[in-house]
Amino acid sequence: MGASKYNFDEIIDRRGSDATKYEELEVKYGRKDLLPLWIADMDFAVSPCITDALRRRLDHPVLGYTEAPAAFWQSICSWLGRRHGWEVSREEIDYVPGLKKGIGLCVNYFTSPGDKVVIQPPVYHSFRSVVESNFRVPVTNPLKLNEDGSYSMDFDSLEALVALERPKMMIVCNPHNPIGLQWSEDDLRRVADICYRNSMVLLSDEIYADLMLGGRRHVPTASVSPQAEAVTVTLGAPSKSFNIPGLASAWVVVKSPELRRGFFDWLTGSEFNTPPLPAIIATMAAYNGCEDWLDEVLAYLDANASYAIDRLAEALPAVSAFHPQAGFGLWIDFRGLGLGNERLEDLLVNEARVAVSDGASFGKEGSEFVRLNIGVPRAVLDEGLSRICKALSCRR
Repeated sequence: MGASKYNFDEIIDRRGSDATKYEELEVKYGRKDLLPLWIADMDFAVSPCITDALRRRLDHPVLGYTEAPAAFWQSICSWLGRRHGWEVSREEIDYVPGLKKGIGLCVNYFTSPGDKVVIQPPVYHSFRSVVESNFRVPVTNPLKLNEDGSYSMDFDSLEALVALERPKMMIVCNPHNPIGLQWSEDDLRRVADICYRNSMVLLSDEIYADLMLGGRRHVPTASVSPQAEAVTVTLGAPSKSFNIPGLASAWVVVKSPELRRGFFDWLTGSEFNTPPLPAIIATMAAYNGCEDWLDEVLAYLDANASYAIDRLAEALPAVSAFHPQAGFGLWIDFRGLGLGNERLEDLLVNEARVAVSDGASFGKEGSEFVRLNIGVPRAVLDEGLSRICKALSCRR
């Protein structure tokens, strides 16, 4: 690997910038003096390609109503084809104002109050909260935790659950958050077949698709079979990939004309699909000019994951971690310490003084796990690991 063009070791003080990871510490954890390694954004400086594009646009003194140019849509379609081998046409894609908001819009359009929606915990907590807050009913098909620490889908259980509950939608996280697992084509094909046979919409959250580690390729859910294409609604975004979640840019792809027409018309009716000016500029810059930045980020994240796993194995042999295949969350299993979830959280917050994502927030199946954000400079990661290892080393 050649010399790095970007410096991801730079420590940037985000306090005073209204950063959620600092502003919500006291509300979420009860104290402010914590090293924040929780919320899923990275601490790396955004690529100059993006900030320069935003500055150039601000040289124009008028910030009026803006129409997304053809180049905006083309930048997304070209990226999906170039990066993931997935051909998407302009008519098959639309804008949504953020991934979580996109989940809410899809749940509202494709289901009705009282309908059931399948989720597979431990999984992104907003799947459950968005479903519940919109008066739908989440039904769970928990992932299977295998003896080697890997996870797999329980298809027998899924078939039985669908037959019993008759859900209208299933949400799959691909790649999976918080585990960092890229599902195989076969797994996705089986899920899509179940949804197809049971007239269910398959909503695929692919926000981590660009963050594949170790040279892996992402497998878009809708690409694995004609049945998948017929039932899948795909959500994605440049936000995690290029560290711009504050700009609220995301997109939805629907290949099926039957699913797409009414949904896109509904989005248009309330202008849910009208991208704001900063999102237009940043998205085009990211997808057209920041691929080298992303490639360097991926190498840095992969090295951070290996470093963290080695540190934990040396200091806390009873603790194990899954090396993520995608993303910047490290899924760590603390069950071997025998502390229980409440005691573990207390030690991490009040002795280690680190803020990490409680595994139980992703479902009860995540109890005594945590998700650690490794999208930080190595020195920050090292400090967090040192605090964790010191606080827990005498409790093996």
